[in-house]
Amino acid sequence: MRSLVIGAVSVVFGLGLSPSFAQSSARMAQDVPQLPGAGLVQNVASQAGFETWIENFKTRARREGISETTLNEAFRGVRYNSDVIAKDRYQSEFTKQIWDYLDSAASPTRVSNGQKAMRQHAKTLDAIERRFGVDKYVVAAIWGVESAYGATRGDINVIEAMATLAYDGRRGKFFEQQLIAALKILQKGDTHARNMKGSWAGAMGHTQFIPTSFEAFAVDGDGDGKRDIWSNDPTDALASTAAYLARHGWNKGQPWGVEVRLPRGFDYTSARRDNMRAPGDWAALGVVGVDGRPVPNYGRASILLPAGAQGAAFMIFDNFAVLERYNKADAYVIGVGHLSDRLKGGAEIQATWPRGYAPLSFKEKQQMQRILKRKGFLNDKVDGIIGPNTINAIRAYQTSVGVTPDGYPSQEFLKLLR
Repeated sequence: MRSLVIGAVSVVFGLGLSPSFAQSSARMAQDVPQLPGAGLVQNVASQAGFETWIENFKTRARREGISETTLNEAFRGVRYNSDVIAKDRYQSEFTKQIWDYLDSAASPTRVSNGQKAMRQHAKTLDAIERRFGVDKYVVAAIWGVESAYGATRGDINVIEAMATLAYDGRRGKFFEQQLIAALKILQKGDTHARNMKGSWAGAMGHTQFIPTSFEAFAVDGDGDGKRDIWSNDPTDALASTAAYLARHGWNKGQPWGVEVRLPRGFDYTSARRDNMRAPGDWAALGVVGVDGRPVPNYGRASILLPAGAQGAAFMIFDNFAVLERYNKADAYVIGVGHLSDRLKGGAEIQATWPRGYAPLSFKEKQQMQRILKRKGFLNDKVDGIIGPNTINAIRAYQTSVGVTPDGYPSQEFLKLLR
């Protein structure tokens, strides 16, 4: 899910969830006769195998320096959690569209709650901004998107979830690495096993760190000797988030991006992440802010069209890429960035979105990639994930047939491709 990231959403995206576990299970249930008590037998078998796995894992953990005391405390009462496995294997057939995501990420309620939270923790956020040089509004926006300002931090036993996924999940090696890191956190005394709660994927605290990211980047923000991101006091979590962004190259005073207007006849093939120009150079091509003026010179930037030619356009700077280290989904970064702007008192996004757009299903995305490969426009795997290579392939095909090369995967494009 993205280089090594922190956010819960990132963890979900990064693991690449499989198509609709719940739906496929329902279909299987119709075709396979169910014996009385079959589910109970399977759970008992899973628990027995899980307990054996734990004993073997403890041997490996001891070699990593985990003490017997820590192991006993961490695994007390831990059981195989089938709900965690179900969540790991479930994926909606259609992904949420960016405009729907932004409706939630920067909703009026999230904005007003965020402004209230910022007033309540003003001294803390000001101190964090001075210490790390990271915009306090961005830190608060991540807090808002990840846990609704601490309201939804997750209540699943992280040791149990990581152990279950390491034993029975699709990414056993990854989750065993997370489990070892979680045990090291307990051994260092940052928190107790009973307090180590989080999401089913192991994202923890106010700003949803996974264990390995916590180990590498979390800091003690309040000076009590612990990095306690689980506490009701968000200081350590907010400081850790700022430290993470600072370590990954946050540029003080630079925005994540700004909404822009494109000129008539804009060359859509120039809207690529690797095409970086100074704002003045973009202005010379007719790309200006929504106020009609050239964008200030915050540094080199590229143009991002998250909904193709039909929606908003953004001029994005190096800090966009820094936020991608937290979560690489464009919708997430724009959501955090836009929420931070709204917390400052900024305006809503001015452009309209193509809300009547019918998205491609996971299978249709795979079909589109297969056709692009067959026609010689895509040199990449068929995985149903629309990344830069697929977008470039779409744009190349659009150019070859003389339509607007905005790189946007749509039902109209699939029909054209067929």
